Amino acid sequence: MIEFVPRALTIAGSDSGGGAGIQADLKTFTALGVYGASVITSVTAQNTEAFLGAHDLPSKFVELQIDAVINDIGIQAVKTGMLSSRAIVLSIVKKIKEHGISKLVVDPVMKSKSGDILLEEEATKVLIDELLELTYLLTPNVPEAEIISGVKIKSIDDMKKAAVKIKSLGPDFVLVKGGHVKSVDDATDLLYDGGDFHELKASRIDTNNTHGTGCTYSAAICAYLAKGLEPIEAVRKAKSYLTSAIKSSFNLGRGQGPLNHYWKLN
Repeated sequence: MIEFVPRALTIAGSDSGGGAGIQADLKTFTALGVYGASVITSVTAQNTEAFLGAHDLPSKFVELQIDAVINDIGIQAVKTGMLSSRAIVLSIVKKIKEHGISKLVVDPVMKSKSGDILLEEEATKVLIDELLELTYLLTPNVPEAEIISGVKIKSIDDMKKAAVKIKSLGPDFVLVKGGHVKSVDDATDLLYDGGDFHELKASRIDTNNTHGTGCTYSAAICAYLAKGLEPIEAVRKAKSYLTSAIKSSFNLGRGQGPLNHYWKLN
């Protein structure tokens, strides 16, 4: 019998196609040797081609799920993904405070890859004003970092400026993901801890199978934090895991295919 297993919780939307959302998060947790629990915020209808719709759960039921998991199973780290509405974000803020969650990874999901809005404008304001001050590590991509910081990002220097502004809003660590910065040859991410900037580089991979990359990245960081790694090492290992998952992805469906979360097992 295993006496202890690290445990992580994902609070996010359900992806019917299985490539992103809680499905991607739970696959990532399992692949990295972490027991995964989930709280569903919204049920979506989507596949590799399109985002067809979403149905949000009542915020009180989101709270009930959080209580059910934490009061019984106990959690070493938590990540959030699609939060959708102002009421749900406020519920997350309330429960993070109540349960004293310190290792909170926030992936500020605002739009789907097809451009559909996944976080209402009022919800974005609450996320910035109230959730960021409770956040341990924030993982915005470039468009999200631009919205949060107000900085237009076209270079590594711009990423640094945005990271500094975002850090002032409360997170302990800010990871600006640089995949959208086309002026840089490598896929370069920037982790800022309030003192130093850490650049994490990987070669760009020529593939259309990138559905769920943001969810997978933040879930991997969460998993490694649950296992006790320090933030910089958690991010480095998570980026390595993500890069291999993209490299070994497979063609599934007629649109943007999913990653291979279980590449280590193949």
